[in-house]
Amino acid sequence: MKITDRLAKDRNLWLCTLRGDGSPHVTPVWFVHLDDTFWIGSGERNVKVRNVLNDPRVSLALEDGDHPIVAEGRARIHRGRLPHHVLAALAAKYDGWDAGTEIAPFGPRVLLEVPVSRWLLKGTAQ
Repeated sequence: MKITDRLAKDRNLWLCTLRGDGSPHVTPVWFVHLDDTFWIGSGERNVKVRNVLNDPRVSLALEDGDHPIVAEGRARIHRGRLPHHVLAALAAKYDGWDAGTEIAPFGPRVLLEVPVSRWLLKGTAQ
């Protein structure tokens, strides 16, 4: 399967952010990949968002370890009025999920935008 197909169809992505002490925080997330950019919905009180505020460097990996896809980038946080095209893409991928609706106790919804700065693995284990 082509990388573009996997990025469109795979449901889960592992997101690695850095805590204030430099230790990694890894969590599975839902995502869309548009124009070489990953978009991830979250509540603004989640650990991953707090980590990105302190250090925007992140790593992202699809779940399949036999055909790994791993990328790096710098995350930006979008608050308030979220990009409609991203919300629509998330809703289409995840059966109508409204990524802009707040889920207690995680606070107002945000989107993490992660343009890929470097692909580490593109489907072949090393």
